[in-house]
Amino acid sequence: MRIAMIGSGYVGLVSGACFAQFGHDVVCVDKDAGKIDRLRKGEMPIYEPGLDKLVADNVRAGRLAFGTDLGSAVGGADAVFIAVGTPTRRGDGHADLSYVYAAAAEIAESIRHYTVVVTKSTVPVGTGREVARIIRAAQPAAEFDVASNPEFLREGAAIEDFMKPDRVVIGVESQRARDVMAAIYRPLNLIQTPMVFTNTETAEVTKYAGNAFLATKITFINEIADLCEKVGADVHDVARGIGLDGRIGRKFLHPGPGFGGSCFPKDTLALAYTAREVGAPQTIVEQVIDVNTTRKKRMAQKVIDFCGGSVAGVTIAVLGLTFKANTDDMRDAPSLDIVPALQAAGAKIVAFDPEGMEEAARALSGVTFAKTAYDAVSGADLLLVITEWHEFRGLDPRRIKEAMRQPRIVDLRNIFDPDEMRGFGFTYEGIGRPKPRT
Repeated sequence: MRIAMIGSGYVGLVSGACFAQFGHDVVCVDKDAGKIDRLRKGEMPIYEPGLDKLVADNVRAGRLAFGTDLGSAVGGADAVFIAVGTPTRRGDGHADLSYVYAAAAEIAESIRHYTVVVTKSTVPVGTGREVARIIRAAQPAAEFDVASNPEFLREGAAIEDFMKPDRVVIGVESQRARDVMAAIYRPLNLIQTPMVFTNTETAEVTKYAGNAFLATKITFINEIADLCEKVGADVHDVARGIGLDGRIGRKFLHPGPGFGGSCFPKDTLALAYTAREVGAPQTIVEQVIDVNTTRKKRMAQKVIDFCGGSVAGVTIAVLGLTFKANTDDMRDAPSLDIVPALQAAGAKIVAFDPEGMEEAARALSGVTFAKTAYDAVSGADLLLVITEWHEFRGLDPRRIKEAMRQPRIVDLRNIFDPDEMRGFGFTYEGIGRPKPRT
């Protein structure tokens, strides 16, 4: 199959490279000529483990190309995927669909034969219908169908998620479009991936409902962690105790400073707005949004309380700035709330992140960025873990303690064992973990 991928950001680039790995001929299109030049040179605009090799292999095989000419890419395609950004619109929380609709208008000008136009971007219900209307209005004679194929990619594990997904959700309105989409995903038949075919509205709602449910699980376990701290229980054991129930499941029951990233914050807002607009308010989702926003702000106060009520003049070594590990994505990262609040309270921040410091430097001011984790903790009065990078788990506690001015740790991801760290002489506090009995 010949595929045009409109947008070469996170979703578009990963999806395009993976479709090429399936054996399809893919052209990834982007208006940013600089980004296309970098991709042609083999330089990745985002950090995603394994993506550079996947792209290089498929470019070398002649299955993957990059360009800025949308018209030529669409004109030769059997399917055109719209994978542009849908950021939260300022003022009302609704998804900004201007990029999606602009892409639809440009696609309309270039359709030359039957084409399936697929919304890969996360879009509110009804977007597919509007995309079809835009194309039809611009070119009444065009032969096309619109489909919805939401992505379910976790940053840091996106390639694995695409190549071995739990399911593929496809919203179509005709058998012809269904046949094209089935052909695109045929390689997944070998691993018996469930294919959920439905109408476009159902597919659109499914994406938002899935993300909202996962966000709810995170928020739920975070509030349970707060309860555990008050009563002396261990949230990790609680999570295991409920997660082994097949009706609940173990995933997304890891307490932390609150969720961030490119999906959960904007998707819960968009779902809440859309639901209010049609008279079906999602009060649970709205509460999740409020609780998560409050939680990120509260984490700074947790650190201040740990330090006896003041961090004035305190040097804090921050490990991890991105919203999660294995990505350089800083969008809605908890660090963007925590670090400025600590600075406002008088703390000096020295930070290290394996991949996110370049992006963090654009979003945070007054932060000293260290070359290594050990450099960050040197002379620090407190070690604060915000992001759960795997390499942090392997740090030598003895070396950390020797480098610090005061051996104190606030671990917002529970990457360290409390008893072990206290055994090394640290004053330690995690999330939802019992304090030592006195």
